[in-house]
Amino acid sequence: MASRPVDLLVIGGGITGAGIARDAAMRGLRTALIDKGDFGGGTSSTSSRLIHGGLRYLENRDFRLVFQACRERRTLLRIAPHLVWPQAFLFPIHKGNRISVFKLSAGLTAYDFIALFRNVRPHRMLSKQAVLRVEPNLRSRDLSGGGLYYDARCNDARLTLATVRSAHSHGALTANYVNVDDLERAGGRVTGARVTDRINSASYVIHAHVVVNATGPWSDLIRRREQETPLLTRTKGVHVTVQQDRLGNKEAVTLLSPIDGRVMFIVPWGELSYIGTTDTAEESLDPDDVRATGEDVVYLLRSVNALFPRARLTPDDVISTWAGIRPLVQSSRGDSLSAMSREHKIKTGRTGLISIMGGKLTTYRDMAADVVNVVGSRLRELDGRRIPNKAQTDVEPLPGGEVADLEVLVRDVMGEGFSRDIAEHIVRSYGTETAAVVRLAQTDRRLAEPVIGGHPAIKAQIVHSLRREMAMTLTDLMMRRTHLFYEVVGHGVPEAPAVVDLASEELGWDPGRKASELAAYLKEIQRAMAFRDEVS
Repeated sequence: MASRPVDLLVIGGGITGAGIARDAAMRGLRTALIDKGDFGGGTSSTSSRLIHGGLRYLENRDFRLVFQACRERRTLLRIAPHLVWPQAFLFPIHKGNRISVFKLSAGLTAYDFIALFRNVRPHRMLSKQAVLRVEPNLRSRDLSGGGLYYDARCNDARLTLATVRSAHSHGALTANYVNVDDLERAGGRVTGARVTDRINSASYVIHAHVVVNATGPWSDLIRRREQETPLLTRTKGVHVTVQQDRLGNKEAVTLLSPIDGRVMFIVPWGELSYIGTTDTAEESLDPDDVRATGEDVVYLLRSVNALFPRARLTPDDVISTWAGIRPLVQSSRGDSLSAMSREHKIKTGRTGLISIMGGKLTTYRDMAADVVNVVGSRLRELDGRRIPNKAQTDVEPLPGGEVADLEVLVRDVMGEGFSRDIAEHIVRSYGTETAAVVRLAQTDRRLAEPVIGGHPAIKAQIVHSLRREMAMTLTDLMMRRTHLFYEVVGHGVPEAPAVVDLASEELGWDPGRKASELAAYLKEIQRAMAFRDEVS
């Protein structure tokens, strides 16, 4: 990146920055993408893991956003079928809810209409008895009925990574763990950044014709260096995971919290269910320090226990938590946090720094296209060049997505001697790139072993992540390249030293580095489970 100027430097390797880099590289721009941590290490790997049209945004009459999101949901189901897959959602209505059965029916009809009747499947309204047939553990008292509709869920961390890798395949230069020390300026204009490689502590200057700030919750911190007015309202969203059999939910459930009426989700994830999300103002919180508090966890569990009374969930039942910050664009209308628009805003500062703020995971590809259009206009002003009006980001599959039928890949992996659970897990992670992981396991049989007993992730995935997916730390491997951190009781602490040894063989870590990797991972666990010290 520092060897010669780039056309575009993107600061922030979350889903938005990754999408911008992919779009720009596909339009022929020499593009660089950096992040001070891992790709997707912030909000993009701590989302609700949903690719959805935003049914709840209909309440705010945000029809344009819902239409856009429904269109993008179809696109992502097509270009990344291994990472984005359909999910049925049951929306039960109890007497006293702020939404009636009639209002829900009207909303779901509008949802199908705005999606041009191309939702995954059309919705169905259900009687009380039909709702209980779908979810027999749901509270029957005061149940009026409900609706069954369809959206999609995703592996948010791997979707971000796949987008980064697609950008790289089109020529983008990509590097995680690169900190921006300051912006470079010349003639009153931003012309790049002074950066430090956090892996080897080397410092560089990256020169760029245009710089984009795509740092999500950190956007105002970057803009402040250019004396720009803050534009974000930051809110915290928290999720917890529990064993699915405690709730017994068969499908995802959309519910209205009996505490404050906000929309929440219970989503199945393997043998677990995750519950989310909160929506609390966190203006003074450093986005790097965000975590689930005891108050957050109690709120989520109380809300769910009221709808699933047999569950009797307590904080001791929580296997893991995650928390992220939403970077919402400030509203002049005094909207509540939940009512604030999820639309994005692009702002060009007085020094030419382009910042993208707001938006949501589902619409990242559209957001990226809008930013690159602004970049193109800026380049035309600087040197008269013209770039293509559009990149085929909606047509070209993301890495691993070049397949129509995942079951064919699953059967192929099973034919190599793996169980269905392992085969499905690998295919859901890598799609058509599954063969690369299988070959590693066949070349070295110890890599065919599970990383943690009872979980389908195998050691070949660890090596693959180190060689092909730019994993640089133990936390990258356990939290984002796999979801072992979230999906295993105890977070895989007993097995972590063996993972460190595997990484050491690939990256040449010395004993000091190995110890620091283990310590950093334990710190992440302590952060995720610190809520237990705050509840009685």
